[in-house]
Amino acid sequence: MTSPTTATATATVLVVDDEPAILRAVGAALRARGYGVVTAERGERAIDLIALDCPDLVVLDLGLPDVDGVQVCRRVREWTNVPIIVLSADGADDRKVLALDEGADDYVTKPFSMPELLARVRAALRHRRPSDTPLDEAVLVVGDVRIDISRHAVTVAGRHVELTPKEFGFLALLARWPGRVLTHRAILQEVWGPEYGGETQYLRVYASQLRKKLGDEAANARIVTEPGVGYRLVDTLEPDTPD
Repeated sequence: MTSPTTATATATVLVVDDEPAILRAVGAALRARGYGVVTAERGERAIDLIALDCPDLVVLDLGLPDVDGVQVCRRVREWTNVPIIVLSADGADDRKVLALDEGADDYVTKPFSMPELLARVRAALRHRRPSDTPLDEAVLVVGDVRIDISRHAVTVAGRHVELTPKEFGFLALLARWPGRVLTHRAILQEVWGPEYGGETQYLRVYASQLRKKLGDEAANARIVTEPGVGYRLVDTLEPDTPD
């Protein structure tokens, strides 16, 4: 087992699920790796705990007995950027897209691998954004990718990469939320405009072009496709391996 780092040892995770067995298993795995753990079995209680205790990350089941988990995401996003990893038995693409569009950062389907969940937790905590951090930073860095927003310049491992305006906008948007899944709709509306939303073929073409220009390899791609859902930008210099 990997020893917890200082960053993980001080992080508190709120686990929200109405199944006691899930609360026990996930809570035990997190505590064993040095995290503080708070639990809740209902959505309203989770919202209260997020407001009062300010956890560093939330692992959230969607099928709660009082408030749907998507509604929890929507309400929480009104005041906080706390990372939210959805944990759900519903693996339908439209359900994933809805949760992500309403503010979830990641989505893990039950039954799940505990090492995979822990890897997602580590990634979300590494890339969490303080609530007062602006989204228009002058320079964004994800692994060996460096994006200078003001100059519209991109380098990969020090190598300059020429991008079209739309390619730059696509990559910069992903880089603002490293590790987070951004849905097709969210990317299209942010980069192409509010009148777009269903033209996913645009994204397939641009994602392919970006991967070629960044020098992505299939086995270690920086731009990761979440089939039927969207894309995420990951740090290939710091791969997540199971504990």
